[in-house]
Amino acid sequence: MNIIDFIKERMRDPTPLERIARELAEAHVEKLEAETALDWASSVVNYNKTRIARLNERLNEHKEKQK
Repeated sequence: MNIIDFIKERMRDPTPLERIARELAEAHVEKLEAETALDWASSVVNYNKTRIARLNERLNEHKEKQK
């Protein structure tokens, strides 16, 4: 393949099958990114639940000491 053929191949419009394949690959990547974001968000929620429980426990301890 010479350089002219290479450039022509790169400049042509993709076929419907090529477009579908590219869009499908993009959808898989976006799904993986969304799952990663979900994992992160879930861990933040769990962290804050634990933190709230700990802080409420400490608050109750200090309230009882003041009685």
